[in-house]
Amino acid sequence: MALLFLARRLRRTHSQIIFPFLVQHPATIPSFFRSPLTQSLSFLSLAFHQTFFISSKTPLLTSHFSTLRSLSTQTLNYLFELAPPPFHDPDPQEPALLHLLKRVAHFSSETEAMASLDESGIKATQGLVCSVIWALREEWRLAFLAFKWGEKWATAGQNTYELMIWVLGNHRKFNMAWCLIRDLYRSSMDTRRAMFIMIDRYAAASDPCKAIQTFHTMEKFRMTPDEEAFSTLLKALCRYGNIEEAEEIMLVNKKLFPLDADAFNIILNGWCNILVDVFEAKRVWREMSKYCIVANATSYTHMISCFSKVGNLFDSLRLYDEMKKRGWNPGIEVYNSLVYVLTRENCLNEAYNIVKKMKKVGLQPDSSTYNSVIHPLCEAKMVDEARNILSAMKDENISPTIETYHAFLHGVDFEGTVEVLNHMKIAGLGPSGDAFLLVLGKFFKMEQPEHALKIWAEMKHFEVLPDSSHYIALVEGLASSGWLVKAREYYDEMRSCGFLDDPKLKKLLEEPKQQSGSKRQRGPREVKKSKQVNLWKGNRGRRKKRVNANKK
Repeated sequence: MALLFLARRLRRTHSQIIFPFLVQHPATIPSFFRSPLTQSLSFLSLAFHQTFFISSKTPLLTSHFSTLRSLSTQTLNYLFELAPPPFHDPDPQEPALLHLLKRVAHFSSETEAMASLDESGIKATQGLVCSVIWALREEWRLAFLAFKWGEKWATAGQNTYELMIWVLGNHRKFNMAWCLIRDLYRSSMDTRRAMFIMIDRYAAASDPCKAIQTFHTMEKFRMTPDEEAFSTLLKALCRYGNIEEAEEIMLVNKKLFPLDADAFNIILNGWCNILVDVFEAKRVWREMSKYCIVANATSYTHMISCFSKVGNLFDSLRLYDEMKKRGWNPGIEVYNSLVYVLTRENCLNEAYNIVKKMKKVGLQPDSSTYNSVIHPLCEAKMVDEARNILSAMKDENISPTIETYHAFLHGVDFEGTVEVLNHMKIAGLGPSGDAFLLVLGKFFKMEQPEHALKIWAEMKHFEVLPDSSHYIALVEGLASSGWLVKAREYYDEMRSCGFLDDPKLKKLLEEPKQQSGSKRQRGPREVKKSKQVNLWKGNRGRRKKRVNANKK
């Protein structure tokens, strides 16, 4: 009740607050979050040094500690729960095969390329073919050549087909992917997972109609579109922002798949955690009551998460109390959401009390709990306080995660950025391509293209090869900053590396029209909103944000 009273008081005064994070002296941090090392100079080196910064991916919508969105890319690299091929020991033939594939790719015919691969003396195995396809997932033509070579030597099993279908779907080569599914079917292999991958890839490609059509196509392959398949469809649509379509198809098919809390929770998760739309989340919450669906623990978890992400402390605590009164035990996700919103609203002592309550009910704080504190502190540029939390995190023998370091990446300058990247490398957590996308976006947003170019040079030091998404981010950023000459140089470099031409980038690189007596516009260009797809007559025209689908 004390927390609820505090929330009401904050709610009344929130309109008077210009900035929710008042800079505090480290001494004001609750003792739970402070380490004995915070008073010593050695702490500065242990918890990175003097400067840091944080992340946002997640570009998708409202940034939150659990999200991380990247800039748009020509490929759709979401793993769909696909992990790298499981190998116990790396195949010593892999480097040679990769080098050979890149060389024979320039041959005039596939027959000549296959002959060269056959004469190489490399022995084809299913593990080798899978690992090579995975390594070449950004270059679908080479990956497909490796697949065809493995198929020729009868080493392309079901896992190989599924991985190749996923790669082709990433690059929107859906016709080729369907050919492989037909081959799977004719070979009497299970096509169920392959169909799920196609549903996911269509949704990732912003083509919900084809995703839904694929669901109905399952019958042609003698598969029943059961509840698991229907749930997969709803999740895939929601994951990439097609939540209206998911909700429509859920209601249209309520006779075949009766409405229940699980189905509504998928929709609720889309509005709460993908698009973070409180208005729509509340509407779906009311719809559940309309259909006599009783909200369960998962429903409350999603709603509390949504309120916390938008800084609504009052409703987060209200639902938390209501959840307990209805007999649902809050999980660690709920407590982490409360810790996040309390920290965001500058209530660190209350956040500490929530952590103590977690321990009393038998839940141990994890890395997500600490990230829930670190992320809003870094967003508020309270980097010193965030370092204190990092130190306390290490004292509790909880290792920082990629999200922890990405959070710091948002709050530091160029030197601090390089330092955090070095710590990530030492910790064995990258940095990956996503980290550099994040940093590039940050510096361009801060109108510091010179630092973006320095970070680009640092990628080689960290052995990160830029892909199409990095080049797009760099070229767009340079062009928007008015550095057209540099932008064209890197666009030419992008094309010379074999990446596809991009009409939008070409148009952006054209000489801007000179307005009468005015300087050339150098501000960020406007992004046209993509048209939405109406699947059913009478589709509600609710506002919908589009979701980038380039996560790796």
